[in-house]
Amino acid sequence: MEQEAKNEMEDELLSEYNFVQMKGGVKGKYVDRPLTGTNLVLLDADVAQAFPDEASVNAALRLLMQISQQSKPIMQQIE
Repeated sequence: MEQEAKNEMEDELLSEYNFVQMKGGVKGKYVDRPLTGTNLVLLDADVAQAFPDEASVNAALRLLMQISQQSKPIMQQIE
């Protein structure tokens, strides 16, 4: 009985695989999958330093939206 339990637990994975010999694989096939259907945005390094978390990014963007909305009537008067 102990031998049966041991055989069930044996792993079929090899310690190392030669991926060159495997056919049909495509490198990076699923790399874009996590990004589909989301609004995930990657920040450049300099921007990420200025905004350490999502709350600070959202606050800055909301402020920019407010400024943009307030400046529209002014820009229309100038034209």
